[in-house]
Amino acid sequence: MPPDPEVSAKPARRRFTAADKLRILRLADACTVPGSRGALLRREGLYASNLTTWRRQREAGTLSALTPKQRGRKAPRPDPLRRENAQLRKENERLTRRLRQAELISEVQKKVSQILGIPLATSEAGGSD
Repeated sequence: MPPDPEVSAKPARRRFTAADKLRILRLADACTVPGSRGALLRREGLYASNLTTWRRQREAGTLSALTPKQRGRKAPRPDPLRRENAQLRKENERLTRRLRQAELISEVQKKVSQILGIPLATSEAGGSD
């Protein structure tokens, strides 16, 4: 017989909100008749250890601990050195492009002066040898 298509292959894990946990704790604390707490646990599909953990969290005042935690990897903290490194690389690339452009212009000027027969003044001419 083929498996029922309505049933998922992997059961989903139950998650309780802080409100749900507090509601169940209030119901469990109100159980005075013997066996009523067991009936509550069966009805909710819980273990007694769940109540113990949730009570500790409630007594510690960590209501944020009662909310479901974000799953997966933590987002990496922004590293100021990485940001500075990226900024310096970007500036280096920009300056390299400007230098290539300036060198190209200089080469074009040299070729134009050679074609026209105009001597170029060099910056070394002003210095003493």
